[in-house]
Amino acid sequence: MKSKALKKEYGGRVVLDVPEMEFEKGRVYAVMGANGSGKTTFARELVSGGIEDKSVRTGYMPQKNYPFRMSVKKNVLLSGVSEEEADRLLSRLGMAQLAGENAKKLSGGETAKLALARILGKGFDLLILDEPTASMDVESTLESEKMIREYAEDKNAAVILITHSAGQAYRIADELIFLHKGMLFEKGPAKDTIDDPKTEEARKFISL
Repeated sequence: MKSKALKKEYGGRVVLDVPEMEFEKGRVYAVMGANGSGKTTFARELVSGGIEDKSVRTGYMPQKNYPFRMSVKKNVLLSGVSEEEADRLLSRLGMAQLAGENAKKLSGGETAKLALARILGKGFDLLILDEPTASMDVESTLESEKMIREYAEDKNAAVILITHSAGQAYRIADELIFLHKGMLFEKGPAKDTIDDPKTEEARKFISL
């Protein structure tokens, strides 16, 4: 699937200006860059009409997630999965014991895991995740990464993962997209790009 060339301005200032890109199903694309590089704007522009083919089913998990005022399990069931599948998703994320709890009482990390379970229960052609593991502990992060990788392969979906972690990109991404000041500076195989960045901007960021 192909994205349009995306350009966005705020107050007369260009905050995003990237060319069209091709995203293949079954692959994970990590989007990296410093704060203010345009990562979240890139995600939002893709969601709001940035894909050429209007029939592409697109899912989006933003940085901030809000649970519905019902049990944790019922929140996951909203995705349309069976009770068995909801239990499986929650169990993998270490949330089985919280299934009957009011989702509004969850911590930040637990809310992130709930949101991930909820969106992974749906079938999309393109799934965009904005810093999905930022508030999770190490164990939950690693399990979430496995689930994201499996989703791309099992659902035959293209997954765009916005992350600050070069380690995360190295572990699960096929391609890396590096943005700097709203522009595309690098795009290539994730491991090759992380091991040997071609631009000084990417090199500095990845070495942090």
